[in-house]
Amino acid sequence: MGNQHREPSGSCAVMKNLPPKALEQVAEYFRALSEPTRLHILNLLRTGERNVGELAEATGTTAANVSRHLAVLTQRGLVRRDARGTAAYYSIADEAVYALCDLVCGSIARNHERAAENGRLFAGISPARAAGAKRA
Repeated sequence: MGNQHREPSGSCAVMKNLPPKALEQVAEYFRALSEPTRLHILNLLRTGERNVGELAEATGTTAANVSRHLAVLTQRGLVRRDARGTAAYYSIADEAVYALCDLVCGSIARNHERAAENGRLFAGISPARAAGAKRA
């Protein structure tokens, strides 16, 4: 009996045994994904390769800004760069990033659904009645 620690189903056995230096690299990977413009770029690359100009137009930002974001994504191994003449084309280097993003998006969607359901459950209760329920 007592409070025993159990691994959650689907837990990451690989991460469990990583040394601190490797955990720093994992954190850097997640930092690369923590910027909305980078996520937008990754979504745009789902449909195929694009150059900086195309990505800048699609994201509504400057080519210089897109280039900085692409440098981070390339450094982390998420995208690859293919130089062709005077242009560079970018594509996804690791398709697994989409599985990760879809997993996170699904989790966020479920949290929103739960919050909305809770809101519907309490929608008919007036603020005064809700305050009275808290005191009970």
